[in-house]
Amino acid sequence: MKNNNFEVYLDFGTSKIRAGAIDKNNPIKNCFYESNYFTDYITAGTEIEKIISKLEKDTNEYLESINLMIDYPEALPVCLSLSKNLDGSKLKKEDIQFLIQDAKQQILRNHSDQHILHIVIKNYKIDNIDYTFLPSDINCNLLSIDIIFICVPKKIIDFFKSFFFKFDVSIKEIFCSSYAKSISYKKNFSSIKNISFIDIGFNKTSITHYHKNEISFFHVLPIGGNHITKDLSKILNIDLLSAEKIKLNLNKTENILIKKNISLDLVQKIIFARIEEILELCIKSIKLYQNLDDSYQFQMILMGDGSKILDNKFKEKIIFSKEIDLLEETTEDICEAALKLSEGINKQEVVIIPKKQIKEGFFEKFFHFFQPK
Repeated sequence: MKNNNFEVYLDFGTSKIRAGAIDKNNPIKNCFYESNYFTDYITAGTEIEKIISKLEKDTNEYLESINLMIDYPEALPVCLSLSKNLDGSKLKKEDIQFLIQDAKQQILRNHSDQHILHIVIKNYKIDNIDYTFLPSDINCNLLSIDIIFICVPKKIIDFFKSFFFKFDVSIKEIFCSSYAKSISYKKNFSSIKNISFIDIGFNKTSITHYHKNEISFFHVLPIGGNHITKDLSKILNIDLLSAEKIKLNLNKTENILIKKNISLDLVQKIIFARIEEILELCIKSIKLYQNLDDSYQFQMILMGDGSKILDNKFKEKIIFSKEIDLLEETTEDICEAALKLSEGINKQEVVIIPKKQIKEGFFEKFFHFFQPK
């Protein structure tokens, strides 16, 4: 029996896997799974086997393919701006397609080792007037577009294809987890015009920034929750496993600390110092890359496993407490974020249609009709 009723979305993190089988016709049948913590791909393979077994049992379908969600410090965001002179002619969708295809070819030539996950139209400029959507029925002399490409090294894609091939599972679509989640969660903060989603993972922190409700910046910092664990291990002179347990159970570790003769105040100072450093780097990145001055205000939404140590009890102890909110997310939230993105929830994104669906036309990958929100 083929898996034709369920779409499976799998978020493959550095230390945990989350998966969801989503019924196309009956959401009541949806089922979600979360792996145990792991530190290497051998253990991850064991966890995948368990998840596949549960998926097939609960859906009564063989798992042949998945939609993969990944987030890596090696992710490469590339921003390009291109222009085309139209000499006053009416703007057509094909004009945008031409510029996108040109930009894509530049990426493939100059970053031949990269795989493009997402193509996002940051801005349209028509005769020096900015638009966040493609206007219809308008004449144009000069057309410019600003594009964000979110890429990952091809070697990572090849690794995952090979990894899942061992389980007779193919990969249909691949999403950047933090980007997909920010698109989905943004609707819960619609009243905040300038907002950044900070996804603190195991060894990376992803930043997705929205200016006036439109995505304007994506960046990945090679620093995450594992750096906090290493700080604790080094300063307290304990092994990494003990440091990780203290970090993950900050509000429950008093007895453990007493036995080890470790000061709770010192532990908090170590953890919050690193978190403040991560947030400072995020703020500097957002303002630097977008030429924003120090007066620019925005809200930061913290998500990801690395942010879980900051509950409301400890939030006020860091210097950015007034600028941050903590977002609790479930496996269902994470998997459905990719589902929503595949259904076209982000009107700024170029929707990629697989080759096998294209029967005619010049473009290898086709392009989403942009509409005003």
